[in-house]
Amino acid sequence: MTGETRGEVDGEPATQPSAHATEAAESSDPVDTAASAEPDEATVADAHVGAGLLDEDMGPSSAMAHLYRGEVHRMKFWRERLDRTTNWAVIVIAALLTWAFSSPSNPHYIVLVGVAMLTVFLVIESRRYRGYDIWRTRVRAIQSNVWSYGLDPDAGLDDERWRERLSRDYRTPTLKITAEEAAARLRRVYLPLFGVLLAAWTIRITAFSTDGWVETAAIGLIPGGVVVGAVAAFYLGAVVVACRPRTWHATGELRTEDLRKER
Repeated sequence: MTGETRGEVDGEPATQPSAHATEAAESSDPVDTAASAEPDEATVADAHVGAGLLDEDMGPSSAMAHLYRGEVHRMKFWRERLDRTTNWAVIVIAALLTWAFSSPSNPHYIVLVGVAMLTVFLVIESRRYRGYDIWRTRVRAIQSNVWSYGLDPDAGLDDERWRERLSRDYRTPTLKITAEEAAARLRRVYLPLFGVLLAAWTIRITAFSTDGWVETAAIGLIPGGVVVGAVAAFYLGAVVVACRPRTWHATGELRTEDLRKER
């Protein structure tokens, strides 16, 4: 074999690239282009990671269901605290009235001590009622804007900004009602109990006295007229606080209009 022929045979493999190498070179550019475009889409998606949480085509997620269950549990816990305070108030009143009427020689002012203790229970319960309203407001927001909307989408949302309000409340929980508005507990629960004590005290100073009922109402050196005037002023103030017209900012299951302040 001549030198020319050997040169042609030896040089042929070096001048022709393989088919596999050509395919790899052609396919490398599109892969790199697609990979470089993916981070931009991920960045856009991360900006609104929870945007599809409660979309109409997706429905409530399991996270919202667990959140709702937790809020209901907390509301139930605070509701039980309210009932516990009322139960203790009733027990204390029953014990004091039993002792006050057990003997004519027992002082009548023990009933007024019951009025003072009932006032303390009222203050405690009003504070708990304001705490209870925090969780009740959240539960009502989820019920009226998630579950009711899921059951009947044609009715629309009760509050278009409910997500914003709920998010702000989770970031900074605040009391929704004032201490005066907590007087709803006074009107619904404690005012009848105060009435029972007033009736018992009136019977105690009139039915078991040999002198006039005003003289019988005296406590030590305090004249009976002063005691009667103080009791009358206290009850008049309680009735005014409980029954005076006001704007209610709390919403409950039995309220039909949301009168809360814009926050």
